[in-house]
This record gives sequence, structure tokens and C-alpha cells, in this order.
Amino acid sequence: QVRLVESGGGLVQAGGSLSLSCAASGTIFSIKAMGWYRQTPGRQREFVALAQRDGRVEYADSVMGRFTISRDNTKNTVNLQMNSLKPEDTAVYYCWVTTVIYRDYWGQGTQVTVSS
Repeated sequence: QVRLVESGGGLVQAGGSLSLSCAASGTIFSIKAMGWYRQTPGRQREFVALAQRDGRVEYADSVMGRFTISRDNTKNTVNLQMNSLKPEDTAVYYCWVTTVIYRDYWGQGTQVTVSS
């Protein structure tokens, strides 16, 4: 079992920045990748960014160049620095991990609201 606790998020004006953090506890050794998804009402949860244990990172095209994901394997944390935020980035952001046996775990979600 893996437990995820998120922090950060909030309200910011367009063009501003926010940072999200997620701390994992439990069966840490089994975590393969950590990352973030987001969801708006009426839409499917969508991929934002991920960081593999070996340091490789991936981003959704919509956030490339604006968001930066970082992972600390010693602290079992993953952070998402969000710059140049747009109103369309408004969503509930979920921390996500997948394990070596490809079992997924999710955080409780944190609201990010970008005003125009």
C-alpha cells in the first residue's frame, strides 16, 4: 500500500505561479513513477507530468515549458512547479504513483484555480 498526501494549490491570477507537493508513505520501494494528473468537471482525468525513478520526466504538451516536475527519491516526494499559469489550467490536481507491478495510487486532490 502507498499513501499520498498533497499540499499546495490555491488561487492565482493568470501568468502567476503555484507549486504542488506530494509525499508518499507506505511500501515506498515498489514505486516506479510519480506524477500528476488533473481533472475538471465533466471531463476525464488527464495526464500532466511524471518522473521515473531513473530521473526521466514526461510532460503533457499543454504544460511543456511552463511546468516543471521534480522528484526526490530519498524523501519520497514529487513536486510540480507551475509557472505562466493560464485559466485553462484550472482543475483539481491529483498526485499519482505507479508501482513496479503497475498498481496505481492517487492522492486526495488539490484545487488549482487560475483567474483571468
